[in-house]
Amino acid sequence: MNIGILGTGSIARTMAYTINNMQEATLYAVASRTPDKAESFAEEFSAAKAYGSYEELVKDDNVELVYIATPHSRHYEDCLLCLENGKNVICEKAFTATLDQAGIVLSLAEEKELFITEAMWTRFLPMRYTLDEIIKSRIIGRITWLEAELGYDLHDVERLQNPELAGGALLDLGVYPINFALMAFGTDILKVEAECEKNEYGVDSSDIITLSYDITANCKLAFLKCNMNKNLENNAVINGTKGQIIFKNINNCEGIEVRLNSGEVIKYETPEQITGYEYEIRAAIKAISEGKIECDEMPHSETIRVMNILDEIREKCDSELPFDEY
Repeated sequence: MNIGILGTGSIARTMAYTINNMQEATLYAVASRTPDKAESFAEEFSAAKAYGSYEELVKDDNVELVYIATPHSRHYEDCLLCLENGKNVICEKAFTATLDQAGIVLSLAEEKELFITEAMWTRFLPMRYTLDEIIKSRIIGRITWLEAELGYDLHDVERLQNPELAGGALLDLGVYPINFALMAFGTDILKVEAECEKNEYGVDSSDIITLSYDITANCKLAFLKCNMNKNLENNAVINGTKGQIIFKNINNCEGIEVRLNSGEVIKYETPEQITGYEYEIRAAIKAISEGKIECDEMPHSETIRVMNILDEIREKCDSELPFDEY
């Protein structure tokens, strides 16, 4: 399948490398608002076409699937541009800046019967299914609570400091612990609580989030953290009455350990991969070939669910964005 990439930043480079090492996909085109960047990117990664505007790429009939790797402040308009020109889409997380934007994009995709999915790559990785099986086995007994965190020292990343670019830790990093909680505990959330610390530009630099779950007689809790000013351990721990599950690196799983109260430790190794991005590409190609407009791994309903949680967190933290008018 011929894939076009919008954007030439670091995440686009990782995806280009991934596609070039896949048999079922071809890096056909790249677009940048700076023609020289597009040319340089295309030369480095052997793309057949380099375009100096996003509009040119989406009008190329040979492009079958567009990967949007632009800042998430642009995701709304870039998704609409692709869909209005008949292109299938994989859009990086956070899917859009607001829930309203996401709803408009997904409605257009449904109207035009075009495929679109959020590139929340942790939803597609094999280890998330390993985690599913471990939880279903009840090896750690009755599950009571989890904690998950993601943090990097990104204080020098300009776009994250800028409200106009939908900056802040939540949309860039907070989506990972939130998605982990939804994968591990499901969607029966009773209450969302959140606090954040803002920097001098008014964007959240760190967030602490609690999700309270309803499981009839027992209530599970998910304690989540994200931080864009310092490195955190980036792991998740699921606690049960007979032990705990350690999920190493929620951003790209580096292995799972089950530590039982008896002292036994069971280890699960991550399979070899290109970068981990290949799984979302394969899932998209499969869905398109089957005539679907969404992926089973990250259906539209889950994208909407996550965006709703993000909006609720921002409201509780009084973190407004220029995009909230949508």
